[in-house]
Amino acid sequence: MANLIEMAAHELAPRIKSGEVRAEEAAREVLRLIEKKDSAIGAYLAIDPESVIEDAQEVDRRIAAGEPTGPLAGVPIAIKDAICTKGLETTCASRILEGFVPPYDATVIARLRAADAVIVGKTNMDQFGMGSSNENSGFDVCRNPLDTSRVPGGSSGGSAAALAAGTAVLALGEDTGGSIRQPAAFCGVVGLKPTYGRVSRYGIIAYGSSFDQVGPMARNVEDCARLLGIIAGHDPMDTTSASETVPDYAANLKQGIEGVRIGVPEEYLAEGLDPSVKESVGRAIERMESLGARVESVRLPHTEYAVAAYYILVTAEASSNLARYDGVKYGYRGGEGDAANNAHGGAAPEASAGSGAGVRPQPIATEDRLDAMYGSTRSGGFGLEVKRRIMLGTYVLSAGYYDAYYDKAQRVRTLIKGDFDQAFEKVDLLVAPTTPTTAFRIGEKIDDPLQMYLSDVYTVPINLAGVPAISLPCGTDPDGMPIGLQIIGPHFGEERILRAAYAFEKATRS
Repeated sequence: MANLIEMAAHELAPRIKSGEVRAEEAAREVLRLIEKKDSAIGAYLAIDPESVIEDAQEVDRRIAAGEPTGPLAGVPIAIKDAICTKGLETTCASRILEGFVPPYDATVIARLRAADAVIVGKTNMDQFGMGSSNENSGFDVCRNPLDTSRVPGGSSGGSAAALAAGTAVLALGEDTGGSIRQPAAFCGVVGLKPTYGRVSRYGIIAYGSSFDQVGPMARNVEDCARLLGIIAGHDPMDTTSASETVPDYAANLKQGIEGVRIGVPEEYLAEGLDPSVKESVGRAIERMESLGARVESVRLPHTEYAVAAYYILVTAEASSNLARYDGVKYGYRGGEGDAANNAHGGAAPEASAGSGAGVRPQPIATEDRLDAMYGSTRSGGFGLEVKRRIMLGTYVLSAGYYDAYYDKAQRVRTLIKGDFDQAFEKVDLLVAPTTPTTAFRIGEKIDDPLQMYLSDVYTVPINLAGVPAISLPCGTDPDGMPIGLQIIGPHFGEERILRAAYAFEKATRS
């Protein structure tokens, strides 16, 4: 029993299906571990233990009755709080959505339920995905289970922390500019950002609509591949969803990388890269070469403009997407005198503000009072980083600045995509660090937005280009903190990425 939740999902599910392990056992064990560990980590924001047990018991009932069950039968999975779950509070870790309980499931959740996974709960994150450390949560800072004085990464920090702590077997994250890969690197787990359009965005709380992408997180590559196969595929509810056939990602994992052409971008090994990260990634590349890959240097010449272009475009989209939170239809509504908020979006204003999905103050009587309500709702409900990005996005979209900033950033995005397209004419995959450093300490960068944004320097170009990438562990720094290796592929090249990641993982894990 002690090792039950430490099993890989592809080992646990068959044991549950055979009756060797009961789904209820796995569910009770993960809930026990959450109760034991999560107060020191803060990976979870919402859990309904009764629902977890009921779902697991239903899986056991169907197995006992000889009824068919899905490929994730009874496997406990954690869900990032940006993904709508029917009947379970979904806040995007923001006080402005506190108390919001969606009346429907996101498409990825519906597919998980169809696969008979057991949804454990919603995981902590930076508010609306805006952050690289999970310090911007409106509720509580999430901590890295490997060293609780350090961040787990962001914005999908809670999902990565739950995996690293052993309080979930699988997890879903969402990646706008590195939000799956960076926390996966910091916590020593595996996380994959699919091609834009590969996985449905229906039911995902929007931050940057042309960037956001749900993806799988796991403790090993095979689980990541199997989870991707379940959530991927066309969805008529999402107009950006791609119609490409979904391959069996797990079927070809063991083919190896003999003869695979791997490019190493010169720009990703330049100034600013921590020496221990550079050394570990260098050793990883040598190992892949020893497995039969052909390695060569490539150029992605517009990389230096990626962070600037990204933070113009994504904040512009955030300014539009977050305009819907006005205190009228759902979530938190501010009242007079409720504009104050703490430094990092923590405590909400007092009860007079009327937080919660169904709690409302008296109707606003005048236009002046309506404007005041809008202001106090958004000032009190959003944290400082969210407000910073909304203001920046509004500015770059305003008259007189659109051409100078937004339009120019879109042109840069096209150039960056062109860099990747040209590189993939010469090579099959690109290999690079996931992050320039390992997990930094809580509070170290929170007051320096520029340094925080630069944490994503190796991940945001992939989102700008819309291509897929995976992060997996490739070593540790002198303090024992994990280092992430990033493998990048062409559009809809997830199968190729996973095969290379699996070969490397098998060659390096004892």
